[in-house]
Amino acid sequence: MPELPEVETVRRGLEPVLAGRVLAHVDQRRPDLRWPLPERFAERLAGRRVTGLGRRSKYMLIGLEADDRSPEETWIVHLGMSGRILVSGAMLGEFHHAAPGPGKHDHVIVTTDRGDVVTYNDARRFGARDLWPTAGLEAHPLLAGLGPEPLGNAFSGTALAAAFAGKRAPVKAALLDQRVVAGLGNIYVCEALHRAGISPKRLAGSLSRSRIERLAGEVVSTLNDAIAAGGSSLRDYRQADGELGYFQHSFRVYDREGAPCPTQGCGGTIRRIVQSGRSTFHCAGCQR
Repeated sequence: MPELPEVETVRRGLEPVLAGRVLAHVDQRRPDLRWPLPERFAERLAGRRVTGLGRRSKYMLIGLEADDRSPEETWIVHLGMSGRILVSGAMLGEFHHAAPGPGKHDHVIVTTDRGDVVTYNDARRFGARDLWPTAGLEAHPLLAGLGPEPLGNAFSGTALAAAFAGKRAPVKAALLDQRVVAGLGNIYVCEALHRAGISPKRLAGSLSRSRIERLAGEVVSTLNDAIAAGGSSLRDYRQADGELGYFQHSFRVYDREGAPCPTQGCGGTIRRIVQSGRSTFHCAGCQR
């Protein structure tokens, strides 16, 4: 599942293509993805000007200008496990991509007033789309109750300590709880915990304030490093220009079972355990 860095990378890639442009034509090629698409989805998008692109947790938020049919709305985009958004017919840096014909798994194709083509491709159709009044966006079922953004001003060691207070869940499970902090997933939690030297099995409520402060800092630095590398390409993920992300080459523990721990002087070996049905990668030598 694409995590925060992958979604943020795609958002940044789409911003120069969509921001300020009119969605001149929308080709909706099926009625549903993970859930049914909104009623009159293509009709409600066509002709609207994009006011900006944002992100909340793992959801991309595309603002749509009000018109004589609808108030200001936000187009909520979730990539799902295999979803990709690709741009063609546009200049992206030094690369020009010619617009190909629709493929079998191209489900929503948007053409802007400049002629750029933005295609959503999803072989397994686990992605989602919705349209919601911008004025009440925080009440949307997918967004309501989310914790602070880890790259926002509301996230800090103080905020994390308050969220962890009294929690008897393992710290990894606590970090994956979207009510504690929004947008973190399995990969980057494993990486941040290793950078912070904290065992994923340690109870969240048992951590000292100094260790929580360090953990909060490592969460931020891990995410920023991943975004700078274009995210992690595992299976289906691509950036908006079709390029792979490269952060997987910098993994310290994730998917490195049996490899030596990269922490200088540790001498340990990366192990894999299962927590709540998901693989956790860690070093028992330096993560306490």
